[in-house]
Amino acid sequence: MKYILTFVWLFALVTMLNYVVSSVAGVGFDFTTGAIIAVIFYVLFIIIQALIPNEPVAHDHH
Repeated sequence: MKYILTFVWLFALVTMLNYVVSSVAGVGFDFTTGAIIAVIFYVLFIIIQALIPNEPVAHDHH
């Protein structure tokens, strides 16, 4: 469920950012560009999440 909600939020935020940037730049809004960028960021998010260890770090106090 967390992966689905992560994709929904990421998709919404990237699409809104795409709309704002295209409006400021004075170019036309392209929905597919935002969708492709959202999918790329989602895949990067999944890869980074898999690389980060989930175990607690042991602290050695001297």
